Amino acid sequence: MISGPRLTPTIPGRSMSTVSLFGGATFPLGPFVPYEHNPILRPKGDSWESANLYNPAALVIDDQVVLLYRAHAEDIVSHIGIAVSDDGYHFEREDAPILSPEHDYERHGCEDPRIAYIEGTYYLTYTGWDRTVAQLCLATSTDLRTWTKHGPLFEDFDTFKTMDPRGHNWSKAGVIVPQQIDGTWWMYFGEGGIYWATSDDLIHWTPGTSDDEPMYSPTPGTFDEALVEIGTSPVLTDDGLLVMLTNGATREVHSDGTVDVDYRCGQIVIDPAEPTKVMARLQEPWLRPQTYEDTHGLVSNVTFVEGLVKFRGRWFAYYGQSDTTLAVAVADPADGFGVGLRADG
Repeated sequence: MISGPRLTPTIPGRSMSTVSLFGGATFPLGPFVPYEHNPILRPKGDSWESANLYNPAALVIDDQVVLLYRAHAEDIVSHIGIAVSDDGYHFEREDAPILSPEHDYERHGCEDPRIAYIEGTYYLTYTGWDRTVAQLCLATSTDLRTWTKHGPLFEDFDTFKTMDPRGHNWSKAGVIVPQQIDGTWWMYFGEGGIYWATSDDLIHWTPGTSDDEPMYSPTPGTFDEALVEIGTSPVLTDDGLLVMLTNGATREVHSDGTVDVDYRCGQIVIDPAEPTKVMARLQEPWLRPQTYEDTHGLVSNVTFVEGLVKFRGRWFAYYGQSDTTLAVAVADPADGFGVGLRADG
């Protein structure tokens, strides 16, 4: 039996079409089936998105799916673009990026967006990259086109500290829970290990622990034994639990110094009554590299999820393929949630 704070899937005065906390989920969520016509977006032309296009945030606005995706040319300086779809599969993208590098801490890329919509404002977390340090950054907007950047959130924090220390600042992957828990805003963040942070104003965030105390670490002998990373914004089960899709990796170092990676997608569930603990995790990945695009690209053998929406009764999970193309997998509740998926606590 669950006690303590409970979350509901609506925000007063807002319709579900513009709220990023989707309800009606179960844990595990799925099964997801990759779309037979993936990739749904590819690099194009000789523009800023000519070489690679991947790792999108997703939301639903006015009965359309909106993707904020990462892309770059051969210089591998990432920008964030926007694309809109009436059916979740076929997207029209705008010619110009909506967010580009401006400051020294992001001079080589604005990468890997996640987004939350709260009381009329979009809160976009992304990675600022200078080719030495990766830092989780925040930007806000009321229209998805004009952004105010608030800079890096967690200086002097290394989310790899307990497994593969970077020796300098390192933080990525922040998802904001778009409703308060006990009067406080919560964020889950981290690549390597997963951590939590809280805020009173959604702009200034304080980690709940030091960087040597992750709330969730890689599990030896499994698909996420090398690292874990938050993937998507949370969705809400009917009994008030938060489900998030995650990314996990294994890595093999060869005698010549080369490294092979394999990124697969998992799930975790958190009880808002104990928001600093992972209640359960999937034992097996719900998505793994299989197709040619999944296994060939800028970084091969990668399926990397960052966007999840409930759209017209189905779950759409948007993911990058080998850091090169963008794909979607779909779960239909009519097919039976959790079929073939095992979870443990």
